[in-house]
Amino acid sequence: MNGIPVLTADGDCIAQAWENSLLELLSHGCDVKTQYDKPDDPPSKDSTMIITVTEPLGEPMIHRDFPGGLEDLQEYVMEVCEGIKDHCIRDPGNSDDTRWEYTYHQRLFAYAVPSISTPFDQIEGICRHLAKTGYTRRAQAVTWKVWEDSDCADPACLQSLWCRMIEQDGIPHLNMNVRFRSNDAYKAAFMNMFALVQLQNLIAVRISELRGCEIRLGRYCHMADSYHIYGSNMDEFHARFLGALQNRTFEGRTMRYRDVKEIMEEARPAILAKAERMGM
Repeated sequence: MNGIPVLTADGDCIAQAWENSLLELLSHGCDVKTQYDKPDDPPSKDSTMIITVTEPLGEPMIHRDFPGGLEDLQEYVMEVCEGIKDHCIRDPGNSDDTRWEYTYHQRLFAYAVPSISTPFDQIEGICRHLAKTGYTRRAQAVTWKVWEDSDCADPACLQSLWCRMIEQDGIPHLNMNVRFRSNDAYKAAFMNMFALVQLQNLIAVRISELRGCEIRLGRYCHMADSYHIYGSNMDEFHARFLGALQNRTFEGRTMRYRDVKEIMEEARPAILAKAERMGM
């Protein structure tokens, strides 16, 4: 291909789709340097990637070889869906404030615009649009703030969510597209996908409340302009991820969310306490 390769991957569940996307990237991605490389780092493996998960809540949902543990995964879901770290966002009017530039939750649920006093709850807006007209093409949320993100040190990677409902066997199914401008395929993408599917489910539940009828989940589509494995992480990727691929079955490389959900939920008090200590 003349340019950055455009690759596709799919799977019945998140774990399978993520694994397939990494193998596709490794086989057909291009080599590109990044702004974060040290002088001796090899180039990243990069592509534009489109990943489709046909059953977002299908098991096994969790891949054992994502870089993190179950508590980390629970913490990230709570960060994205519940806003437990929104207090860590810096004051844009204070040049000495070195806290975070943003959280996805704050951008999606309380998108603030200068000169407008009330932030926009874009997720509630999506739900109300779809409750009224399930096939609308206007049910979306964005994160980018051109007046802040074009020049800030750490701009948002997730750019948008787009939702639309299609009836299957007489039951509305919520489909969701997400787009990232930049997505660390090995270190971040699995947790991104898992948390955003939880958000997709929350949207479906809210639409069910507004409509007074069952809404099920349709497919989830994860798109990244730059889907990459950093060169500095390539040795770990080969040893951990590819090593597991050679030595364990798919069942051995994955786990069912329903088998560990109680363990993850039990970590909530410690996660909340940790979050409260952050940003102080």
